[in-house]
Amino acid sequence: MAHFAEVFVDRLYEHGVRYAFGIPGGPWIPYMEAMRRREMPFILVANEASAGFMADVCFRLTGTPALCHGTFGPGATNLATGVGCAHLDRSALIAATTEQSDAMRHRVTQMNVDHQALFAPITKWTVRADADTLTSTLDQAVATACEEVPGPVHIGLPVDLNDRNAPRGGNLPETNATIAPPPAAAIQAAADLIRQARRPLIAVGLTAARLGLDRSLIRLLEVIPAPVVLTPMAKGLLPETHPSYAGVLFHACSDRLADITRQADLVIGLGYDPVEFDYEAWLPPVPVVHIDTAAAELSAPYELAALCVGDLDVSLQTLGTMTPLATEWDFDQLARHRDGLNRALRPRSEGFGPSEALDILRDTLPPEGILTCDVGAHTHLIGQLWPTPAPGHLLMTNGWSSMGFGIPAALAASLCRPATPVVCVTGDGGFTMMAGELITARRLGLNTVIMILADRMLSLIEVKQGWKNCPADSSRLFQHAFLDADRIFGVPVLKANSPETLRPALRQAFHTAGPVVVEAEVDGRDYQQLIARSYK
Repeated sequence: MAHFAEVFVDRLYEHGVRYAFGIPGGPWIPYMEAMRRREMPFILVANEASAGFMADVCFRLTGTPALCHGTFGPGATNLATGVGCAHLDRSALIAATTEQSDAMRHRVTQMNVDHQALFAPITKWTVRADADTLTSTLDQAVATACEEVPGPVHIGLPVDLNDRNAPRGGNLPETNATIAPPPAAAIQAAADLIRQARRPLIAVGLTAARLGLDRSLIRLLEVIPAPVVLTPMAKGLLPETHPSYAGVLFHACSDRLADITRQADLVIGLGYDPVEFDYEAWLPPVPVVHIDTAAAELSAPYELAALCVGDLDVSLQTLGTMTPLATEWDFDQLARHRDGLNRALRPRSEGFGPSEALDILRDTLPPEGILTCDVGAHTHLIGQLWPTPAPGHLLMTNGWSSMGFGIPAALAASLCRPATPVVCVTGDGGFTMMAGELITARRLGLNTVIMILADRMLSLIEVKQGWKNCPADSSRLFQHAFLDADRIFGVPVLKANSPETLRPALRQAFHTAGPVVVEAEVDGRDYQQLIARSYK
């Protein structure tokens, strides 16, 4: 037997948990002390939502869940924003909240809400811990979070358990993390449809990126020479220079992809998770072969002609044994399409445009560097324009799409990959949401660069207001200078308003110890041309 908090922390540590984020209440102090003894320090953040975002990114980069915490009521509701991100972006984490005792749980009392009702729609499992079954609860929580499809688990910690002891568990249970292969008949049906196609199109999504199937995809293209479209979170699975690369769905200038997709006579959804972008939002009227770890649904008139649910590697290996197809795609036309897409992504700007700023950042950031981005008009541009050398080098939220993601994601990346250059690109709106995390970065000494594309507007809303012929004055954030300071929360601010000033500012930022903010004043009018009107 040992103190409840000690057993809680020790068991998670045995499962490989090394990071914990949040804002404590008084009842969380014993857990913090248990973490200190385990050399798993509790990382204080400025906003509980950041704790969830950071735990999400830790899983993406390490493959092991992290812990995030919020206290009663408002701590839990703030935390829910980050937990929801892990739910729809498919990341395993353990969310813990302090809860009222059984005696007070249903009473009207300060800061009391039903945490299980709050977290049930945005987690795979929510449970109230009990001293006698704590170890088995934690074992089940980690297993549930990590099993396919991964996601968050919530554990409520009743406050009266702080005075209790709990039995220590034995050895960790054996985990069966394998995914069953798809039925052989399903793979055969898919292969038959692919052989019959003359212009198959491959759509690659979040599952393929999460499982790191970049090499498998390239090998498959030797057998099925076809154009590839990607969802935003699948960036990095195929080089932008590959002959099959056609572009990214949903993001900037993606209406141009219709010139390719409408020629298809079959769509192969490979690791395609519709949480990012429903099939129906872009599909041509052709049959679909869906190959993923989870099933998908299609609405009429679209047809799900074959469904291969299970281990993606098994499906890919089997399809890879097919005789190479002689498809009828015109790859010269596809090359011209890529050239046209690249030109469209870099419109002739009246001022210093966001595309030019991002190209300068790409030139400055080493190839192994990690870019995180927030949510806004710049996300649509980054998702299409940013050359991404491999999975994990561009971190965004698209299933959840919460503003405020970019800065906490960058801090988590710097924690997990301390030797890797990390930069966050955020708009001025997203920055204002999470500016307090600069204190976190400074306290931890993280070498994180935060580049603000300051255009004075919520530009994505401004674009959509323009579509509806509505005035955009309600989307304006400020009139004149944004930060108007050389330091914010003790973090240096470097300013740029042109290519000539941005390049040296970024070089200085990447060679400065600790966090640095680069405020790049850009002309947001370019977004009007870049964001595809046909999408959300």
